Amino acid sequence: MKKYMLAVSIAMLFIASLTHAQVNTSELSNAEGLTKQVYGLGVSAGWASGIGLSFRSHLPSNVSVQGVFGIIKTSDNLSMSIGGELQYDLVRNNMTRFFVGSAVSYFYDGISRNEVSAPYRFGAGIGGEFYVQGGLHVTLEGMFTIFSDGRVIPLPQIAAHYYFF
Repeated sequence: MKKYMLAVSIAMLFIASLTHAQVNTSELSNAEGLTKQVYGLGVSAGWASGIGLSFRSHLPSNVSVQGVFGIIKTSDNLSMSIGGELQYDLVRNNMTRFFVGSAVSYFYDGISRNEVSAPYRFGAGIGGEFYVQGGLHVTLEGMFTIFSDGRVIPLPQIAAHYYFF
């Protein structure tokens, strides 16, 4: 397992070194949204969009899409989540971005069968992305999360992404 994690870490550093530049996404925007497509790699944690490694793409507009995948496998158990999110920018300035978003995810925990009582989740809410330094941005969201068993709960989500183009 340690060798696998080391290989993944080295691969991520190698991929990041091949990128053109780190970017503050506000430097590439105008009143209509981004003028160039920007990509982000990072981590995301939320009941509506999933928990794990994340890839985000800001399209040359006010729209962003994100995919999230996380997996932990031990000899006794498998835990994973896969999800996605769509965001639409409401306001963008040099240091922040505020948006509305929707998300969907699937959670699995078990060996021979899924022991999660409500594995499918859908969400809708608002969020903000905040520039930290270099290409690093942190996202905080509040989503009304709808579980497949019918529960609706307002829950937070958090993510951190390193942007490049």
